[in-house]
Amino acid sequence: MGETIFNGIGASPGIVIGRAYLLDRRKVVVAEQPRVSDATAKDEVARFKRAIESARLQLDDVRKRVTKDLGKAHRHILDTHIMLLEDKMLVEGTIKRIREEKLRAEAGLAETVAAIGLKFDAMEDEYLRERKHDVEQVAERVLRNLMGRKQESLADIREEAIIIAHDLAPSDTLLMRKEKVLGFATDVGSRTSHTAIVARSLGIPAAAGLEKITASVRTGDVVILDGNHGTVIVDPDEETFLDYLRRKQRYKYFEQELDKLKDLPAETPDGHRIHLQGNIELPEEVATVAKHGGTGIGLYRTEFLFLNRQHLPTEEQHYVAYRDVVERSAPHEVVIRTLDVGGDKVGLPGHGEQEPNPALGLRAIRFCLQNRDIFRTQLRGIFRASAHGKVKILYPMISGLTELQEIKRVMGEVRAELRAEGVPFDERIEIGVMIEIPSAAMTADLLAKEADFFSIGTNDLIQYTLAIDRTNEHVAFMYEPLEPAVLRLLQRVSHAAHEGRIGLAMCGEMAGDPLYAAILMGLGFQYLSMNVAAIPWVKKVVRSVRMQDAVELADLVMRQPTAALARQAAESFMHQRFPDLMAEM
Repeated sequence: MGETIFNGIGASPGIVIGRAYLLDRRKVVVAEQPRVSDATAKDEVARFKRAIESARLQLDDVRKRVTKDLGKAHRHILDTHIMLLEDKMLVEGTIKRIREEKLRAEAGLAETVAAIGLKFDAMEDEYLRERKHDVEQVAERVLRNLMGRKQESLADIREEAIIIAHDLAPSDTLLMRKEKVLGFATDVGSRTSHTAIVARSLGIPAAAGLEKITASVRTGDVVILDGNHGTVIVDPDEETFLDYLRRKQRYKYFEQELDKLKDLPAETPDGHRIHLQGNIELPEEVATVAKHGGTGIGLYRTEFLFLNRQHLPTEEQHYVAYRDVVERSAPHEVVIRTLDVGGDKVGLPGHGEQEPNPALGLRAIRFCLQNRDIFRTQLRGIFRASAHGKVKILYPMISGLTELQEIKRVMGEVRAELRAEGVPFDERIEIGVMIEIPSAAMTADLLAKEADFFSIGTNDLIQYTLAIDRTNEHVAFMYEPLEPAVLRLLQRVSHAAHEGRIGLAMCGEMAGDPLYAAILMGLGFQYLSMNVAAIPWVKKVVRSVRMQDAVELADLVMRQPTAALARQAAESFMHQRFPDLMAEM
């Protein structure tokens, strides 16, 4: 057939070469069927409930096996999938469709999942959009139970292979025998999926979002998988095979060199310390941050506590989740970001209204300030967790000083309540403003008088500044971190932070790209929080560049009139200093 190249998303780093194992688990297609009678609909509801219970038992069995083999570190992701089997939108929504529309159980479930999927597709945050796959993966398991199809397990693989599949659930990845599974590639998914998170924590190379790779691969085909760039090559010719064999060896050597930096501080040759931290969603990821040489959590997303559940999380549930991460991270700090979505996105009771433009609507801190009971419950959980280690609170989507002052009033009330109840917490807990709206960047000098630190969320700041949806393929190419308008906002925020003598951090994707590391150092960023796998790469830059050189590079880039010239200056600097690193990027 000849060499075929598939380009997708790098979900977990590493380069592997091996034989393909095609997991024949194509997406279950539910054929259109005639309506059923009332009596049959009742039977279909019962059949659906049995399939749900079977799925629960299957996932519980996986959880027990994973706990036995890997310990408790990865249980939370499986708990999330088990909780989905009780989700009101999924379960009650399906039952309602079966009864009212007189559908077979399979059709009722498929239509419900499609409707839920549309809600997730409308989310502007990639991490939140990716949660749609959790729903689809659980529903797929239930559908297979309804149809009497076998749940094939990757634990049964006996020979070394690269798994090729339409999709893989976290339960699949956790059961992989690492000595047999070299890596995996899927039609769907992204680097923010739970499956990708598990792959990175287990050190399994992976590529996702390859669209139709399952239609072009057969079991036994020779496959090259590059998890760094999201590339999969099927039946490579001799030249490509030898090229990737060299790349694999070079990358392995480079990884070993980076691993030597793991326990060394992220400090410039002239003694300036930069704190490299991890962005995480789940407690399981804390160990991976330390494994890669990070010092603490610069962004702990808390949306997982609200998503895919029938009831709002209680104060105790908040507290237990946050305490877990804080204790695992000790003695390093944990920056906890408060809820960063709107009520319609998390299925909150009474908050189902769809907005025409949710990215600019009632979300994040706006939603929290209009729903004080939800906000105060989360704050109480965070404050209580602060008694167990170093905690900072980060508030997203701040547009100006008025919001921050109102937040501080609510915090004061919560503090007073906890003191009166005799509940211990850190009285000096620091509060931060997430700078992701241009208005916040433009008034950073005012915000600096009320905050303890800034953390710039470049993903949204760039989108809002350039009026670009980076998920829109027609304009995504215009998403450019080195656009002069973006750089000037970063410089403005940095100046305000230093004038106000408060901390300056970045937690967007820009923070984890080695190309920008020296520029950000030169602009005065003290904390860079990133995807965990990027920490060693950025640390290599930090430990090799003098601060004076970083300042000069930042000045050079800032003087460029276009993004293209700014990028040219940055790449020239990096190619001269780090040819080996640039070759791997």
